[in-house]
Amino acid sequence: MGNEKSDGKILEIKTMTSKDLLQQTLNHKEPERIVFDMGSNAVTGIHVLALENLRNYYGLEKHPVRVIEPYQMLGLVEADLIDAIGIDVVGAWGHDNMFGYSNQPPLKLFKTFWNQEILVPEKFSTQTDSNGDLLSFPEGDSTLPASAKMPVSGYFFDAIERQQIIDEDNLKVEDNLEEFTPITDKLLNYWKVETTKASATGKGVVAGFGGTALGDIALVPGMQLKQPKGIRGIAEWYMSTIMRNDYIKEIFDMQSMLAIENLNKIYQVVGHNIDVVFLCGTDFGTQDSTFCSPEQFDDLWLPYYQRINEWIHTNTNWKTFKHSCGAVENFMDRFIDAGFDIINPVQVSAKGMNPKHLKEAYGKQLTFWGGGINTQKTLPYGTTDQVREEVLRHCDIFAKDGGFVFNTVHNIQAHVPVENIVAMIDALKEFNSRG
Repeated sequence: MGNEKSDGKILEIKTMTSKDLLQQTLNHKEPERIVFDMGSNAVTGIHVLALENLRNYYGLEKHPVRVIEPYQMLGLVEADLIDAIGIDVVGAWGHDNMFGYSNQPPLKLFKTFWNQEILVPEKFSTQTDSNGDLLSFPEGDSTLPASAKMPVSGYFFDAIERQQIIDEDNLKVEDNLEEFTPITDKLLNYWKVETTKASATGKGVVAGFGGTALGDIALVPGMQLKQPKGIRGIAEWYMSTIMRNDYIKEIFDMQSMLAIENLNKIYQVVGHNIDVVFLCGTDFGTQDSTFCSPEQFDDLWLPYYQRINEWIHTNTNWKTFKHSCGAVENFMDRFIDAGFDIINPVQVSAKGMNPKHLKEAYGKQLTFWGGGINTQKTLPYGTTDQVREEVLRHCDIFAKDGGFVFNTVHNIQAHVPVENIVAMIDALKEFNSRG
């Protein structure tokens, strides 16, 4: 807050915070500059190796990067880097990770295949198999069968399917609801503390409370479960959406009702501390097409998405965030009908995902969170000039009338040249400086 004299009166001038700018953006009012996100959640992040390279480029304090999401090996973007590059959005991260153990301190050092020393949770328990691949275990318990594997030449984990034999006559809906449970008082207090800290930064805040994913294929295998039951194979799950349609509907029905019960309790302690709630990472698109027909989406997903979104919009001030990769242009109207406010990652290289068309057709109702630059080609393989050109072009298209948060098309991967990441950041600053 600043003061300025005019005709003998003192006028109060409010400095716009990042949170204010995000609120304007989400309400489709063009802010004074584009809001920038890098690292607020598990689909807008940066790999630990790329993050260390970026920290080194800006001459920040040298210390091991902390893994904030071990499945994808995403790093925690700390306050010094946030300030150095002008990030506007922070995340309130969950207590546990996708392997089912605490993601909180105490932490320990771990040396990766690529010889980077990083900080991981204390229960980050791994073994190497006969191929030299790195195995991870549910709840960090190495006496159990491994639930994920990082290839010796890889940079993140893949789920290991542990699909049991399916007895069609005794298939129980509750088997696929094992990980969906009523929220505890301990976890409610955790969210109160974490969202309060995040809100105090003056940044926009994103939180993913869990339990609202509705068939996210990354979660179906149940990597955190000791012995997952029900439909846990990826191919089996996709087939089940057709062959066991009623079974999947029962899962979504019970899951969405429990989700609302939990969200109601969460809102009582979190309130206005957050701006955006990450609801669902279920992918509906490939590079060229979709995993299901629009009619199947309407039948299987739409009613349950509407149920959760309607409760949130009726009872909170939160905006809702939907992640889906791929060629999902023909699903955009359906995402709007489902009540989502935000679509990510805006995979502009996929079929039909032309930025100009997306903005013109859906930009008044959806906020595009991503689409700033192609992470499959331009960012990892282009020149710095090509990076700059694409960022400026996409910003020019998406920024008009708000409804655009700058982020890459999905997470920044390990070996993206740091010069290209910096060129991306500088191009965004250049666009924003045009006033």
